[in-house]
Amino acid sequence: MAKVLTGQVVSTKMTKTVVVKVVQKFSHPKYKKVIFKSKRYKADTNGLELNEGDNVLIQETRPISKDKHFKVIRKVE
Repeated sequence: MAKVLTGQVVSTKMTKTVVVKVVQKFSHPKYKKVIFKSKRYKADTNGLELNEGDNVLIQETRPISKDKHFKVIRKVE
């Protein structure tokens, strides 16, 4: 089963590639404080017109290049 993540587009400077920031929210095991942890993934655009700030759904795929291992499935409204 491939990973499916939701994130926000933070960079569209490359051709056919966008950088997506995925934020994970969890509670600290001991102190119970809510912590936000973020990670940036490079994703293939699949021919979609995307702008910075768009929320998208990305899915893990086979390696497309050295850094790209995700594809954008669709925009999330």
